[in-house]
Amino acid sequence: MLTITPNTVGSHVEAKDLAAHIGCRVLIHGVIYKIRVMSGFAFVLLQTKENILQCIWSADGSDFSIGELRCNMAVVFSGDVIAEERSRSGYELRIRGVTALSNPTGEPPVVIHGKELSASLDTLLDYRPLTLRNAGERAIFKLQEGICRGFRAFLERKGFTEIHSPKIVSSGAEGGANIFALNYFGRKAYLAQSPQFYKQMMVGVYERVFEIAPVFRAEKHHTSRHINEYTSVDLEMGFIESFADIMALETEMIIDTLEYLKEAYPQELKLLRVKLPQVTGIPSIPFGEAKELISRTYHRAVTDFEDFEPEEEKLLCEIIKKRTGSDFVFVTHYLSSKRPFYAMDTVGNAAVTESFDLLFRGLEVTTGGQRIHDYGMQIEKMQKKGMSIDLFESYLMAHKYGLPPHGGLGLGLERFTARLLDLPNVRQATLFPRDTERLEP
Repeated sequence: MLTITPNTVGSHVEAKDLAAHIGCRVLIHGVIYKIRVMSGFAFVLLQTKENILQCIWSADGSDFSIGELRCNMAVVFSGDVIAEERSRSGYELRIRGVTALSNPTGEPPVVIHGKELSASLDTLLDYRPLTLRNAGERAIFKLQEGICRGFRAFLERKGFTEIHSPKIVSSGAEGGANIFALNYFGRKAYLAQSPQFYKQMMVGVYERVFEIAPVFRAEKHHTSRHINEYTSVDLEMGFIESFADIMALETEMIIDTLEYLKEAYPQELKLLRVKLPQVTGIPSIPFGEAKELISRTYHRAVTDFEDFEPEEEKLLCEIIKKRTGSDFVFVTHYLSSKRPFYAMDTVGNAAVTESFDLLFRGLEVTTGGQRIHDYGMQIEKMQKKGMSIDLFESYLMAHKYGLPPHGGLGLGLERFTARLLDLPNVRQATLFPRDTERLEP
């Protein structure tokens, strides 16, 4: 193992603090990202938890051979921080000594030190523990971290309490067949499709609640927009006047979070060449009008009168972008037949609901709306849908003993990230995707 010689020891610093140590000898740790050998010296790029640091090895200034360094080797460098205008950071590290903390045993199956990975999606995912080390891949999930931080900070300022609901449940919140069943000590149980029941219950406790957590959908679709486990940003708030309150809150949350990304993640935005949407408000259109508008504009016959086809979501967003300049659009008043049993029907027109979807650059990223809070009204709607009331006794307990008017939403974090970064497949915005064909890594 290589060792740092006594005359090269400095103080251990974080990469983010190096600018304050120009002219000093320091110790810094990281993983060797790339080595470019020149005549008498070499550029050694060190990947730290914050960024990639340019380091210089030289034959006359470093006390070890450049041949002893390897890509993906974890090291501690000792060196002098020197101002350097040609470096992106404005400084570089002149390496004096090194301690090797790991020794890679083979050549990686995919080259990861470029700005972008020139590999197929399958290769990208098959070697995920390695490909995630690529600077561009790292940037995707740093920005996803920023999205979560932005949402969380906004909701906390708005008086929301963060909750953590169970992911093993006795019944599905969304209904349908896309639910994973499991044996729970001899009883049938399911993986939660959403925290819907629990966040409604918790409205009766805290009034405003949110959760950022995994949900599970047994979708059999293998498409660029479906995965079977994803992260849902869920919120629920009480004492609303209408579902428009939820839409207004989401609009404000998105505006606030985009500003946060601009301030806190400039390096990642630049590296990925992200075009952040300019949002001052988000237009809305009723579902029925949206279907007619798409049909009229593109001379398409309507084949599904209850929901959008994926292509229709893209076409509607194109229309809205041209007319308003907005990358987002709310579609409201979906049919009651296509919404869950807890969705509030519109007064005077029980065929539609006080609900919405948010489309972002051609893809639905959010579903939300006002919920039924009255016990009798909820029982009546469940009976109309032929549901067994006994199976939902604990859920209905909250209604039976009083809930305020409330509503909420669920936003798919991976879909939102994919559209923000213009990634063609939601798996590219998923750390370790689970789909119909992938269970590892």
